[in-house]
Amino acid sequence: MRLSIVIACLSIFLISCGPTDGVPATTNVENKTYGDYTIEKFAQLSTDNSAHWVENNTFLLPQTEPKNVYVLFKRHGEQLEALTLTPSSFPPKLAKQYPHLAHFKVLTANINQASSKKWLKDELFIVSFNSKQQPVKRAFVQTAGVIDSLYTAGSNDANETTDLGAKVLDNGVQFKLWAPTATSVSLLVYNQDKQPISSTPIAMNEDSHSGIWSTQIAKKYTGYFYRYQLEIYHPTNQKITTITTTDPYSLSLSTNSEYSHIVDLSSATTEPDGWNNQADNRVSSPEDNIFYETHIRDFSAHDNSLTNTNYRGKYKAFTEQDTDGIKHLKSLRDAGINNIHLLPTFDIGTINEFNGKTVDINDSIETLCQLVNQHSLCAENKHSQQTIAEYLSQLPKDSSEQQHIIEQLRGMDNYNWGYDPFHYTVPEGSYAVNPDGTQRIIEFREMILALHNLGFRVIMDVVYNHTHQAQLEPTAVLDKIVPNYYHRLDPITGEIAQSTCCDNTATEHVMMEKLMIDSLVVWARDYKIDGFRFDLMAHQPMSAMLNARDAVRAVDADTYFYGEGWNFGEVANNERFVQASQLELAGTEIGTFTDRLRDAVRGGAFTATGKDIRKDQGIGNGLGTLANELNTDDLATFTKDYLLVADRLRIGLAGNLANFQLVNARDEHVTGKDIPYGDQPTGYALDPADTINYVSKHDNQTLWDNSQYRLPFSLSTDDRVRLHLQSLSFAIFAQGIPFLHMGSELLRSKSFLRDSYDYGDWFNKVDFSKQDNNYMVGLPPAEKDQDNWSVIKGLVKKNQGRDHVTPAHIQYSASVFNELIKIRMGSPLFRLTNAQEIIDRVQFLNTGSQQQQGLIVMSIRDDFDEDGAHQSLDANYRHIVVIFNTSAQTKHFRFKAQHYQLHPVQQQGQDTKVKQSISDQDGFTVPGLTTAVFVERRTP
Repeated sequence: MRLSIVIACLSIFLISCGPTDGVPATTNVENKTYGDYTIEKFAQLSTDNSAHWVENNTFLLPQTEPKNVYVLFKRHGEQLEALTLTPSSFPPKLAKQYPHLAHFKVLTANINQASSKKWLKDELFIVSFNSKQQPVKRAFVQTAGVIDSLYTAGSNDANETTDLGAKVLDNGVQFKLWAPTATSVSLLVYNQDKQPISSTPIAMNEDSHSGIWSTQIAKKYTGYFYRYQLEIYHPTNQKITTITTTDPYSLSLSTNSEYSHIVDLSSATTEPDGWNNQADNRVSSPEDNIFYETHIRDFSAHDNSLTNTNYRGKYKAFTEQDTDGIKHLKSLRDAGINNIHLLPTFDIGTINEFNGKTVDINDSIETLCQLVNQHSLCAENKHSQQTIAEYLSQLPKDSSEQQHIIEQLRGMDNYNWGYDPFHYTVPEGSYAVNPDGTQRIIEFREMILALHNLGFRVIMDVVYNHTHQAQLEPTAVLDKIVPNYYHRLDPITGEIAQSTCCDNTATEHVMMEKLMIDSLVVWARDYKIDGFRFDLMAHQPMSAMLNARDAVRAVDADTYFYGEGWNFGEVANNERFVQASQLELAGTEIGTFTDRLRDAVRGGAFTATGKDIRKDQGIGNGLGTLANELNTDDLATFTKDYLLVADRLRIGLAGNLANFQLVNARDEHVTGKDIPYGDQPTGYALDPADTINYVSKHDNQTLWDNSQYRLPFSLSTDDRVRLHLQSLSFAIFAQGIPFLHMGSELLRSKSFLRDSYDYGDWFNKVDFSKQDNNYMVGLPPAEKDQDNWSVIKGLVKKNQGRDHVTPAHIQYSASVFNELIKIRMGSPLFRLTNAQEIIDRVQFLNTGSQQQQGLIVMSIRDDFDEDGAHQSLDANYRHIVVIFNTSAQTKHFRFKAQHYQLHPVQQQGQDTKVKQSISDQDGFTVPGLTTAVFVERRTP
């Protein structure tokens, strides 16, 4: 098609894209002549997505040429409109708002807001014309900035709206959808059989001020299903497209999330019995929390004590009272663990929720072959009556066949961690016995009710940093409704950033932040969720996190937020905004996981493979303990490394505080922020609630597997268990908040698999009957760990069975773990609530260049009340001394310890070796591989 291009400064003209009868047409604008060009010719230009429309009259390009003319085009079908742009200077306000674009060039236009809103509904691109009036480049326009400017910057506009989605009112059901770039939106309503109630969609009306489309239907349709139909320009296929999609504000869904469902979450029909009278388990301060990270399916998938086998892997497994899993939770509760952290339990896009459409390893091979007849197990019929699990258990323990069989099941099984958001504010259906409509809500609430009544708070793991899919893909929602708005785009190519794993969301955009906040409020208010753990939290602005916490606190005053503050990706180092990262969140009491203590205990190099894993030791797996087996030739270098790691560990035990003082390995008085951790400080926290302490969680190898990579081959099984428990003791006794991986107290193994997110029940098994820890059930999947296979086979051979545990070891570990928890929760001195208290009360002995290696000595004082300077906190103890002896030999530390005794819990506990610890006038004596807690009782 030929285009007669009419370009006018500061004005807009409508251009017809019809044929020109073969006669070249020219238009003279500002004494410059532009030839007759075709769409096809524009398509031949160098093209990217580097143009940004950031405010009503303001555009940005990476670079401009002074002699070129820049023209904004809007294409609608076979019509074009054109608007010339004028070079200008970069406003300081915009440079602050868009720091990653501050080096771009500014172009301005004279266009009113009403026209801008119309233009946003079509394809937009900027063409640069050289001095010869020839087009030289085309840049498609990114519009998120101007959308925010036009629809969220004023009063009573989109972000002030409180009732997006389907809302049941007294006089009907109201629907509101924010879709400012759509040309039309209609509502489709379906009955219980998912059949449309009418052949004609219900037209919705747009409020041009907010960009929100709305309509209302009769209240009798509560409980029906619905979807939206939009006419919208979509950049994926570069045309006006008819899209049918679910509601991003869905509160309920059909099976497999194919339809949104009209529901009133305040209705008694959505509540299990006792919902309004459940226990409200509060904490007096964030530091009183202990988090126990639980995956819903892992909790009960292998629990043979369930009376109803249909509850395996489901919400309802938490409602039975006498299962192995529930009995174990009760023992953890009695020890002092008070929070169950649930891995993602919102609607995800990776598990088929229809009955009979997924494979369970407890299914027979015959059943498997009916669904996946190309599976390698289907080549012969002799095993057809065996279950998949039975067949896998008969294979050699060091075989690669197990992982090969599981790999073929991944797309058809019922397992995933859940970091694949589909709808943010609906419970995941695969954990429900009945995933259709209201029933999944009831079952989810039954789980919450049961956990609350057991005495636990409930934490949700949330993933607002990415979606499972985007563009026009099947499980995309947001990008279908407001294309290129909800996701973070590369500033030049326009590709959606993928640094989180999937399609990164842009929480810096107002309505994405609003969606996150509105979702969190629903979970806190309507599901009574007590706190939230944020996946890759540093991919979101700190301001968004603080705003979200304020909104949730309005409905739940003692909520607690924490998450991953890792600094990486396209947002690293505050590239686009001030991140919710470790360093930036200091002092906010939003917790971040600390890799400092983790690496000091278990070793770093969590992405290492092969022999490199074994080289990077931590104190918790033998660094300094058995140096002669670490192939260290240079003892001076080894000692230097040990001393630095030990200082990092001390700062970790002190809440990771930036301003905590100690004497370092060079006999210098330093603070936490002075001790290096790569190119960052070791200490970054300004409050103990800033820090989440852990040595194991769902990511990476389990603590047990990680240690088997690194431990000396000659170490006995008993000592391996002791080192495992000692590693956990660092996180438990550190100031800040402990975070514990489900099953770590049971020596949990995933057969060395470092990323088990989609590798099913076989590798993710947890046995609460305490008979087996799932170690070496086959080589881990090739996709993740094939480079490690030779190392694994070698160390298993050299360990000669010392890495295998018995049920007695597992029971012992569980008992000692509970004792450690009881000690922590038995004294507020392990849970100090501000930085100054830690600085004043916590001290590390055995420091400096002359320290005994393998010995960390932590002192926590509570005898200040005698001089009147500080208030007494512990009614029982004046002073606590914790000695971590990570060496294989008994160690003696000189101290006037005649008035001290081993903690009563350890005196009466299951660990016979710790009972050999001695305190007398000469000091403390502690056996090897032991964490001993000594107390000085308060005088009556």
